[in-house]
Amino acid sequence: MKRELALEFVRVTEAAALAAAPWMGKGCKNCADQAAVDTMRAVFDTIQINGTVVIGEGEKDEAPRLYIGEEIGDGSSSPQLDIAVDPLEGTTLVAKGLPNALAVLAVAERGSFLQAPDTYMKKIAVGPEASGRINLDASVEDNLRAVAGALNKSIKDITVIVLDRPRHDDLIARIREVGARIKLISDGDVAGGIATGLEEKDVDILMGIGGATEGVLTAAALRCLGGEIQARLMPRNEADREKARSFGITDLDKIYYTDDLARGNDVMFAVTGITGGDLLEGVRYSVNHATTHSLVLRSKTGTIRKINSRHTITKKPDYFPRNIFNPRNNKYNI
Repeated sequence: MKRELALEFVRVTEAAALAAAPWMGKGCKNCADQAAVDTMRAVFDTIQINGTVVIGEGEKDEAPRLYIGEEIGDGSSSPQLDIAVDPLEGTTLVAKGLPNALAVLAVAERGSFLQAPDTYMKKIAVGPEASGRINLDASVEDNLRAVAGALNKSIKDITVIVLDRPRHDDLIARIREVGARIKLISDGDVAGGIATGLEEKDVDILMGIGGATEGVLTAAALRCLGGEIQARLMPRNEADREKARSFGITDLDKIYYTDDLARGNDVMFAVTGITGGDLLEGVRYSVNHATTHSLVLRSKTGTIRKINSRHTITKKPDYFPRNIFNPRNNKYNI
């Protein structure tokens, strides 16, 4: 991929974030999600790629835009790319005005991303210093000791990020018994997975069960950051197992490693904050301007770019949701 595409992809996540952010705290998660999806899809049509959505908003009969298998881009013959997107990672976070909502996308050569069903996945993820030291089938205690050794830390100084769910009660109890610190998050484990790969974020390991599609996005980011994720599908019921089979997945005991989830020689990853959190600041407004904060990662070069942008909302293209922003009085209509 041409390196110039990295800036094009961050334009996509910025637009989705700008569209979703005005819904913060309004209690309508579907409104925020729809705004992000519609705007992200429109910006993709301005980019010179031939992309196919492999992680998106669901099957064609479940989503009118950014559905799995949808062709996006301006129709150029090259490059042909896999597209994995979550226009709004954390719909509930936006609806409730909580931190860590993101607009996310990952892009790689055709055939690079696992086409994961919409089910659960058991995951463990770490940054580059602890890569190669974890084992999904090892005990909680053994994994924490291994990470502590890799980071040259006392186990009591290790920070574990875990989704705050009843299904994790035993996991949380075992982490506390070992003496490690815990950071509980209400939603959005993509942010937690990325944070393990960024030294300044003081998160050492992600553990627990979350969404499978989010696992692929996390793998794409960690490919760029030099970290590692291991995962196994955890179907909730027979319908989930049937969906996995429809995706060509027959071995539900298989452990997926980083390169199984996101392979290829050149992976690009872009993420923009919607509500401020541990990973990124959220969208901020002043009169008719807005600022966004993004990360752009590339596996081929190992480059990490932090991009802060100032947007003049009244000059946005027609695809920007005008039902949200009224340029006549510089006010948001929600």
